[in-house]
Amino acid sequence: MKIAHVLTRLLRAGSEENTLATCKAQIAAGHEVYLFHGCEYDDRYYKTPIAGLKLVNVKNLVHPLAPAADFKAYRDMAKLFRELKIDVVHTHQSKAGILGRFSAYSAKTPLVIHGVHIVPFANVGKIQRLIYLAAEKSAAMLTHAFIDVSRGMRDIYVQEGVGKPEHHYIVHSGFDLKRFKGATFPDDWRNVLQLAPDEEKPPVIVMLAALEPRKRHCEFLDAFKVIVEKIPNVRLVMPGEGPYKAVVEAKIRELGLEKNALLVGYRTDPEKMIALADVCALTSTREGLPRVIMQYLVVGKTCVVCDLPGLDEVVNHNINGFIVPPDDIQAAANKLLELLTHQNELNRLTAGAKASNLDSWDVENMCRKIEEVYQSYFKAVTAK
Repeated sequence: MKIAHVLTRLLRAGSEENTLATCKAQIAAGHEVYLFHGCEYDDRYYKTPIAGLKLVNVKNLVHPLAPAADFKAYRDMAKLFRELKIDVVHTHQSKAGILGRFSAYSAKTPLVIHGVHIVPFANVGKIQRLIYLAAEKSAAMLTHAFIDVSRGMRDIYVQEGVGKPEHHYIVHSGFDLKRFKGATFPDDWRNVLQLAPDEEKPPVIVMLAALEPRKRHCEFLDAFKVIVEKIPNVRLVMPGEGPYKAVVEAKIRELGLEKNALLVGYRTDPEKMIALADVCALTSTREGLPRVIMQYLVVGKTCVVCDLPGLDEVVNHNINGFIVPPDDIQAAANKLLELLTHQNELNRLTAGAKASNLDSWDVENMCRKIEEVYQSYFKAVTAK
């Protein structure tokens, strides 16, 4: 099959990693695979390309609402889908999900799949919700199947009437479990933590997240001050890149946390970053079921996270992690402080993390299930 994946932005976050892993597996299975992406992208994907993957830069595909550019992106993609004789269009992310599916319909693409990594109409203003929900319902009429990263994503879509229940498939966002199990400190761990050669390792919190507003780094930094007051040598390690970097850096300076809050940039060894942690955190809003939570647990680290749809599929509250209300970031900081100052409690939750069964998040399992969805629908649509 000729398969075209469509992303709004090709950066270094979970939905991109999920999509790229799927692309690699499909290339290995003998498919011809294209990855269409918008104007925001990390050029390292071009400098160190994935063998066999054809990247297509859709320059008019932008993240914000932009009617003129949106129409051009729709038109450009439809033209390319038609010329390339694409068999399957698999869209990801919100804007690409809408424009990509309408483009596929215009190009008479046989099979149209949408990956639900996030609910775009959740945790937004009333007007935005109405617009996003209307767009999703319209695009759903052109969609053969939905691949949802969690039960929570599926349930919200079905509840709102976006796609029929029988067209939704839960496929957890897979990654290489073996790589994360038994991870050890990175070789440069002292430099990462800004330690002197003879300085002992301090308590460490790791928050692995792209630097963008919905991850709420700045809000967490405000709450993090409570921890610093009680544990002056604590380190908050924040691997990741993104458009919010300058804002987060400014907040660190404003709060005088340069010693404690460390932005370490994009790392190719996330498992080793997680291994540094005594406890991990995530304070996102408007998120799917983030793979980083599973990565924390596979490494054997407990976590404190703000509640998200479907999170209870993997985080057993007060057993392998701790879930706080979605808008109470201070509660997250307070719990982190409690764990760092009560070793027995931290040990109990860490043991729970190490005992977590995450087999369904294995990348091979994800790719196999996606292929099964493709094959079952492709046979049906091409038989008509």
